[in-house]
Amino acid sequence: MTVQEYSLQDKSANPAPLGLLGFGMTTVLLNIHNAGFFEMNSMIFGMGIFYGGLAQIIAGIMESKKNNTFGFTAFISYGFFWLTLVGLLVMPKLGWIDKASEISMAYYLGMWGIFTLFLFFGTFKISRALQVVFGTLVILFFLLAYGDATGNAGIKIIAGYEGIFCGASAIYTGMASLLNEVYGREVMPVGAIKS
Repeated sequence: MTVQEYSLQDKSANPAPLGLLGFGMTTVLLNIHNAGFFEMNSMIFGMGIFYGGLAQIIAGIMESKKNNTFGFTAFISYGFFWLTLVGLLVMPKLGWIDKASEISMAYYLGMWGIFTLFLFFGTFKISRALQVVFGTLVILFFLLAYGDATGNAGIKIIAGYEGIFCGASAIYTGMASLLNEVYGREVMPVGAIKS
């Protein structure tokens, strides 16, 4: 083996389980709040900054080493989504800037919904499990945007339950990716698309 051949071999860990679990667990916890089970609190902010935010950014950076543009774009984007969301909620509490209006939050969430819709089309070449994650995430963003645009609290509660499902599907997909790799066979099906 030449030096060049050796340097091209990537022996780094698979970052997808980290990114999917960071996204999924944080999404479930935020949406348990959205469904009305508990108040917005420091637990959600902590998860949003460190696990939903920083862990996904790390996973995205690792995906670039794997030459996975989809994973790179998705994990880094959603990592920064969590950081911006926490910023939008915390900065007004610190007195740094006025709170975002519901209509501006509707535009924010709608933009993320459009972005996610395009990524959803990319999942058609990857796996059924990712289709569920991204498909339900598109629905979640548009429900949240609609809830903010109309001020309809009932829509936000429905979005909370839908978001719990979305986050749970990401947790499943992340754990399937991890355990399938550990066992060297498919112990948790993901419906991989054969090219």
